[in-house]
Amino acid sequence: MNGKTWIARPGTVSLLALAALLLVVLPAVLDIFRLNLVGKYLAYAFVAVGLVMLWGWGGVLSLGQGVFFGLGGYAMAMFLKLEASDLESTKIQSTPGIPDFMDWNQLTELPFWWEPFKSLPFALVAVLLLPTALAFVIGFAMFKRRVGGVYFAIITQAVALILTVLIIGQQGYTGGVNGITDLKTLLGWDIRTDSAKLTLYYVCALTLLATIAFGMWVQRSKFGTLLLAIRDKEDRVRFSGYDVAAFKVAVFCAAAALAGVGGAMFTLQVGFMSPSFVGIVPSIEMVIFAAVGGRSSLVGAVVGTLLVNTGKTLLSETFPDLWLFLMAALFIGVTMALPDGLAGLVENKFKPWWQRCQADRRSLKKHLAAADISGE
Repeated sequence: MNGKTWIARPGTVSLLALAALLLVVLPAVLDIFRLNLVGKYLAYAFVAVGLVMLWGWGGVLSLGQGVFFGLGGYAMAMFLKLEASDLESTKIQSTPGIPDFMDWNQLTELPFWWEPFKSLPFALVAVLLLPTALAFVIGFAMFKRRVGGVYFAIITQAVALILTVLIIGQQGYTGGVNGITDLKTLLGWDIRTDSAKLTLYYVCALTLLATIAFGMWVQRSKFGTLLLAIRDKEDRVRFSGYDVAAFKVAVFCAAAALAGVGGAMFTLQVGFMSPSFVGIVPSIEMVIFAAVGGRSSLVGAVVGTLLVNTGKTLLSETFPDLWLFLMAALFIGVTMALPDGLAGLVENKFKPWWQRCQADRRSLKKHLAAADISGE
């Protein structure tokens, strides 16, 4: 396959444009504080990309993706906190070697289920495995019984609420409402420095771009084709002999794993993880990211995440009491005026115009060549 054919594939040009924006333009024009904010937004974009696969392609709306985002974030935060606890002065703790919030809650030893998180490889595996395992349990229980639509969305919302209450209630083991904070180093590398923030930004951006490229490959595969068929004609796919529930479970697990990676990236770049990123509100916001960008477009989901979070930051700085209402108005307006999101606007308006321009250009070249007056 030659390079021209590869470039001509659907989505490739937009992916290259996104890569140029994230890897060249933004680092060149933003200071490290703003670039770190963008890195945080890109961590959310992992969830939006997963929602495109789950909701846009598979037709399954989940309102609990914050659960998987939080599990990935907490898995990474537990490793970072244990490393920070080992480095802290024993003078400020009655029991050295355990997180400070455990010491404050009179725990005298590290819980057994925290012990494995002293290992970075285990923590990295947990970032993927914990969200995937929970998604498998939920998906298998629901999809095998053909629970879908609004019922599935409500159930995932309930799971988000339950996990939030559980985290807050077990303060001695999870940090409670404050979460796991004061994360400083990764294998002795200070993640709070400007150079570390820049490095983590590039790691997050490159990982996200690789994820999008993989998603485009999945979309062109038989699995992606069947997901679209399930979204549009689920009964017909089932009658054709395919196990629809298995495909839904698989894509739900994939979306959960991507959310877990996003949570881990968020924890590394922000330096903490709390239940405020697990509950119903952040889960709904993540759906808004995908809806605004275009629920069927991988690149559109990233653009939507960047735009909504940038607007959220600016509005919350300028109108701290109104930004939630303005954000809700944005979501309602976009979904009513642009049901396919910003990506749909580009696909339906800009692309036909560009194709007409290209056709006119080719026609002109043929005319000039026929008249033997071409100057090219």
